[in-house]
Amino acid sequence: MNESISPGLSPPSPAMEAGSASASAAIARRIDALFDRVARHWLAILLIGMGIFVTLPFLAPVAMAAGWTWLGKLIYTMYIPFCHQLPQRSWFLFGEKLTYTLDEISRVYPSTDPWRLRFFYGSPEMGWKVAWSDRMISFYGMIPVYGALYAWLRRWRGRPLPPIPLWAFIALLAPLALDGGTHWLSDLLYGVSGGGFRDTNAWLATLTGNAWPGFYAGDHFGTFNWWMRLITGVLGAWGIAFFGLPWADRLMSVEEDSSEMTEKSDH
Repeated sequence: MNESISPGLSPPSPAMEAGSASASAAIARRIDALFDRVARHWLAILLIGMGIFVTLPFLAPVAMAAGWTWLGKLIYTMYIPFCHQLPQRSWFLFGEKLTYTLDEISRVYPSTDPWRLRFFYGSPEMGWKVAWSDRMISFYGMIPVYGALYAWLRRWRGRPLPPIPLWAFIALLAPLALDGGTHWLSDLLYGVSGGGFRDTNAWLATLTGNAWPGFYAGDHFGTFNWWMRLITGVLGAWGIAFFGLPWADRLMSVEEDSSEMTEKSDH
């Protein structure tokens, strides 16, 4: 039986097929080259991205102070998924103080509801809060700093650093998990009005014989809670950086070696 050929349609010529194959090969080479560049410079790309991510929350109070409230509120809203932004646990810029107690905040914003409190951005007199809480400033902020240190050490050694042991990684994250977890439990049981066991820290005052009055209660600058959020964030960031980055380095090295082998086989 003779096969009919539709009028106006003709099978592709060998030249057309060769051109299509050549175009596909060119696209594949460009994609491979892109992945190769990413594999070679992944750390720089990551550090730039993290630098932008951790810096934007500091631009929120700058925008509010400059009168660009729409931009400031946009940044605050963008970072809601990443941080609770409770004002009594945040830093304020361009105001009288770096931190404020919940009582001081309640005088101008009378609410103890956690969801409503996060939408208190500040005032011209008090200043404007950073879109990170103090713990997130130390945790997120130190990861790119440690990342830059890792990049310098890798270049100085001439090879990637080994990851810290798993037990050390867990030990560095454990204080952050314990401090954050007990804060979460205290807030869940007692709210954020100041009566929780992590608000008063009466247990610590009892253990230390109340040796440092004024150090135990509250979240403001210089208190136990303030220091613990700062220190645990710094330790957790160290663990993330010096456990995660060396492993990522190994994975990217494997990808880079694979790309080089593929390139050699093509030639």
